[in-house]
Amino acid sequence: MEVKENRTDDLNIELTLSITKEDYADKKKKRLNDYRRKAEIKGFRKGMVPMSLVERIYGQSALVDSVNDAISESLNKYIDDNKLRVMGEPLPAEEQPQVEWVDGNDFTFKFDIALTPEIDIQLSKDDQIPYYNINVTEEAKKEMKENLLKQYGSLEDGEAAKEDDFIIADFEQGDMKVEGTYVALRNVDAEVRPSFVGLKPGESIDVDVNKAFTNETDRASLLKVKKEELAGIEPVFKMTVKSVKTFKSAELNQDTYDKIFGEGNVKSEEEFDKKIADRLTAEYAQESEFRFSKDARDFLLAKANVALPEKFLKRWITVTNEGKFTQEEIDREFPGFLNDFRWQMVRGYLAGKYEVKVEESDMFAAAKSFAAYQFAMYGLANVPDEQLESYAKSVLANDKEKGRIYEQVEEQKVLNAVRADVTLKNKKISVEKFRDLK
Repeated sequence: MEVKENRTDDLNIELTLSITKEDYADKKKKRLNDYRRKAEIKGFRKGMVPMSLVERIYGQSALVDSVNDAISESLNKYIDDNKLRVMGEPLPAEEQPQVEWVDGNDFTFKFDIALTPEIDIQLSKDDQIPYYNINVTEEAKKEMKENLLKQYGSLEDGEAAKEDDFIIADFEQGDMKVEGTYVALRNVDAEVRPSFVGLKPGESIDVDVNKAFTNETDRASLLKVKKEELAGIEPVFKMTVKSVKTFKSAELNQDTYDKIFGEGNVKSEEEFDKKIADRLTAEYAQESEFRFSKDARDFLLAKANVALPEKFLKRWITVTNEGKFTQEEIDREFPGFLNDFRWQMVRGYLAGKYEVKVEESDMFAAAKSFAAYQFAMYGLANVPDEQLESYAKSVLANDKEKGRIYEQVEEQKVLNAVRADVTLKNKKISVEKFRDLK
């Protein structure tokens, strides 16, 4: 076995493997003996098939498999012996010597190998990363207060429909009658909506449902039919309003305070307003941290300036995902892949440099925070701790979610270490300008 190395640049190597009969003969003989021992061929007892027949039936596949085994062993040995830090896996070179699969022949194969680039990041207080402190304005507090009271409000009977109200109506056309349909005015097409505004119980108008409800799924639900049936229905219906439902915000009282912030935690509007300010402060602090993570990541990627063997990586992705994605999809997503790949390498380097360790307790705490966030998305802000812990355990039982949380915790620890070594350039900013940042 002979291996020749051609280093085409700092990150790419072409290996030429020359394989002789001596490199694969014993492997082929062993494979044929295994075939003979297991073969069940009519007219012969198991294990007693003549080797000449085994050779005739299995010889070619045994030759190919044995040569491939020799290639794999040779590649792995060369990589280990030369302490090469490879990216992905070796790929057969696009231009290969012609192969004649004849027993006893010598074979030559070429492989492309990509090397992992060296990373060296030195940080000091001269390095500055922006950190945005978001101002909690009176307008923002007022907006959150109104939204919370709306969230915990209720539907009540109204007189005339407003743009954010609901109506309960009957739709009638000839023999077809649909009774008691809920219609949210916000879901009515903007051009048609004015004809709905101001309607009172008992009033009727003609409605072209195709124009008023352009979404076919919504229209089918409204008329209580299947989507396939819509094409056969004349679109103009007489709509009669049975009742108007208007959304009334919750009142500022103890019952509302208890529902939003937990029993007994708030006892006056003043305390209610303070809780809102505290929640906004916490939310903005979290948004500031998210932004810092992005800015720190961008800063570190620029400082590391990691060069990658892009041509090799694109071909590696294409080969290893054959049939899963089109070339167009790979080309479109490739820049994002490269950016994520670079960050993965930089994060790994920094985790080693700062001796970052992710403990089980870190994982569990992160899973609980994720659980609390999930519940909050559904308006559940005061979930009992035991319920959060149960949810966290179920999250960590999922290998994919566990891996995601591990990366999240490791990244946060890396960024905390980076934060201590650089200078944070504090900037005060309004929430409006913060949201305009790119």
